[in-house]
Order: sequence, then structure tokens, then C-alpha cells
Amino acid sequence: MARVPRAGPPAFGPRWLERRLAQLLPRFPEVAVCVAFSGGADSTALLAALAQLPRPPLRLRALHVDHGLQPHSRRWSAHCRRIARALAVPLTVRRARIVRRRGESPEAAARAARYRLLAAALAPGEAVLTAHHQDDQLETVLLQLLRGAGIAGLAAMPEVVPFARGVLLRPLLPLAHAQLVAFVSAAGLKWIEDESNSAPGFDRSYLRTRVLPAVRARWPAAAVTVARSARHAAEARLLLDALGAADAERASCGEMLSAKVLRRLPLARRRNALRYWISSAGYLPPPASRLEQIATALLAAREDAQPLVAWQGARVRREADLLALQRTTPAEEPTAGAAGPVRAAAAARSAAPAAPLEEVIWNWRDRPACVLPGAFGTLALEVDARGPIDLEALGPSLRLRSRRGGERLRPVRGGPRRALKSLLQEAHVPLERRAHLPLIFDGERLIAAADLWLDESVQAQAGRPRRARLVWRAPA
Repeated sequence: MARVPRAGPPAFGPRWLERRLAQLLPRFPEVAVCVAFSGGADSTALLAALAQLPRPPLRLRALHVDHGLQPHSRRWSAHCRRIARALAVPLTVRRARIVRRRGESPEAAARAARYRLLAAALAPGEAVLTAHHQDDQLETVLLQLLRGAGIAGLAAMPEVVPFARGVLLRPLLPLAHAQLVAFVSAAGLKWIEDESNSAPGFDRSYLRTRVLPAVRARWPAAAVTVARSARHAAEARLLLDALGAADAERASCGEMLSAKVLRRLPLARRRNALRYWISSAGYLPPPASRLEQIATALLAAREDAQPLVAWQGARVRREADLLALQRTTPAEEPTAGAAGPVRAAAAARSAAPAAPLEEVIWNWRDRPACVLPGAFGTLALEVDARGPIDLEALGPSLRLRSRRGGERLRPVRGGPRRALKSLLQEAHVPLERRAHLPLIFDGERLIAAADLWLDESVQAQAGRPRRARLVWRAPA
């Protein structure tokens, strides 16, 4: 029986990249493209191949981040300018300010700073392209495995992911580093060799220089087979996300989750629903120990305890039967050894009765945040590509006031109109919180009760281009 010959690695070049981007980007080539350009061989290959595509219609630019961690970083920036000029590609150079959090490695801090700058520079609808390749994917999977990551970590780097106001693409993941070096060499282009890539003090560099040569000597196809495992993990993650979305939807009270509904789930599904809820809101998922605290001790606490669990950038607070997800500052984050839900201050429970909120007009297009008087806090519309609010469904001005009785809205699409009083009672919202609850009206129609419930008339459906998240910050 004749054997079917195995397909070799794809040949990299402008034609290959054009077909690849047509698969990954529905609006290619009309979409604007920004290359994260380090000056190394991989990003030089990506930028040079893109520069050979017809312009217009392709709108191409590059961004170089100077981390300032190497003594030659200024020379590297100058090199990137020369290459971009030779390729006739506009280049922007940004200098990063590296701030390390407690327990964070220098490479992780530099990576976080780089992505912050990329996010800030991205135009609405623009695609940022990075030059990660198959060998990078192999390193990422092994590092995640050694760190005890779950399915999400072992899925490693996705090809396409929502990012800032656009998307982030990794079109070179099917290619080996050697293919990109060969392309750049054939084009006669020079590139930067970063000494830190071979410094064994960094985890990734140690893996690249000390471990992977032995792995490849025994298993030459390791990068290909591990990339296949990452794709399997990515498929499993999609299934877990679908289950998490369904469980979180059943437990949802607007932006919050019902502790009573979550407690009915088996522990593994409970953790999965919480992980999905946190990640889909745009926050970093908590470490395994913090997630376990939320899924067990925080949910088991007394209704009047108001416990919270915090991690980098976020915290989950329980108020009666509801779990609220809130942003934190570095000063509010726990130290590395902190354990157990941290009990919140009890000042809010002893607050004096609130005076009613008289009607406030909020021209949200001019001021995305509205500071309300007294104990009613601040309401903000935060632009978010995955947010639940369709901005195009909102009128130019909204009316804000406190409860007067008889308010109704439809929180579930296609479901019945519900009395706000009933929703508050079912969710066991504390009486003092109800008294401070700002209601949002569009004309005479109630569209939201703080950030707890949204009327179906403003809920975003799939494919809506302008979305946001309503955030209510009550006074501390």
C-alpha cells in the first residue's frame, strides 16, 4: 500500500501571509494593521512580508516598545527606525515604564508594560500582529505545564483574541523560527539579537537554551506535536467556556452572581463558572488558591459578613446573597502570603438612611462617568468590546434617580417584565444598598438598576460594534 506523503512545513512569504490573514481577519485587507516590531528576526520577517503586500488597500504601520532594560535599547530603537524606513512603513516608538508587582518577574513586568502600550496605541477596529511562532508556542506550553496551569494555560497562545479596541493576531504560529530567519536572510535584512534571549536567569531562556535542545534531539517534531496538544486544549477550553457562560447566566443578577445559585453547582463547575465570569468581564483570572477561596469560604460565609477575596487588579465581594466583581488598586491587593477571605469594613452596614436622589441628567457621550450626590456613588459607562450594553441603543442623555416604587424592567431577553422590588427581594439585596441604588432611565423607560440589572432594550447582541459595561462604584 502506497503511503500518503506527509505535508512539509508551509513556505513563508507574502503570498502565504496574505492567505493566512484572509482566514483570520474577516475584513482583510481593508482592516488597519499594526505590527508589534521588536527588531528581532521574527518580527522583521512579519513586517517585511506585510510590506510587500499591495498598499492600498492594506493600511500598515508598526510600533516598537523600548523597555529600557538593556544598555543597547536606544540603539535598537534606531535600528527599528532604519528598517521601517527601508520598508516604507510608518513606525512609532514608545518607551515603557516597568513597574514590578510583588512576586512578579522582570520578564512578566516587561511583557505587561508592552501590552499596555500596544493597547493604548491601538485604534478602534485595528488589528495588532505579533510574530509569535511554533517554537514560542512550544516554550509557552511547557512553561505553563511546569507552573501547574489548567486547560486555559495549556491552550497557550490563541491565534486571534479580542484586544483593547480591536483584535490581536498571531499569524505565524504554524511556522518555525528557522523559516522566518531564512526569509529575513534571503531578503538581505539585518535584525537584533537580544542577549537576554539566551540568559539562563530567565525561565523562558533557560528552557530555550538548556532544556529544548535535548528535547528536540530525542523528539524532533516536538514543536509540531505540542502545538497540536495546545489546539486540543483550546477546544476543551471553548467547551468549558460554554458551560461556564450557561452557569453564570443562570446565576446572574445583572452584573452580579447569586451565591445561592452557585452553591447548587458541583465544586468543579462552580470554579469554572466563577473563572468564566471574571475573565469575561476583562479581569485577570485569580490564582488557583484565590479561586478556591471564592468558590468555598466566601460562598459559605454568613450573609451579613461581607467577605472579599482580592488578587491582582480585581476583587470579589459578597454582599448578602450577591457576588460583586470590582477593580482594585495595587495598594488594595493582598500580600503574597495572605490567605482566606478578607473581611470588609462594616461601616456601610451602619450608614445613615440616604436622602432620595433627585433627578440628574447624564449626558454620557460628553462625560462617561457621572458623580452622584451623597451616598449614591459614581456611575460610569466603560467601553468594552465584550460589554453587555449596546451603546447605539442609548439616547444621548439619561435620567438618574432613586427608587420611588412601581419600577419594572425586562432583565432576560424574551422574558417577562419584572418588578424591581421583586428582583431586589429575590437577590437578598440589603436594605441599605437598596436605599442607595441609582436607577437609569432613557426617557420614561427604566433601562438599568445601577449595575445589577439591564433591560433587554439596551442589551447588546452578538456582532454589535459599540459595546460598554455599566459600572457603579458606591462610596467606601
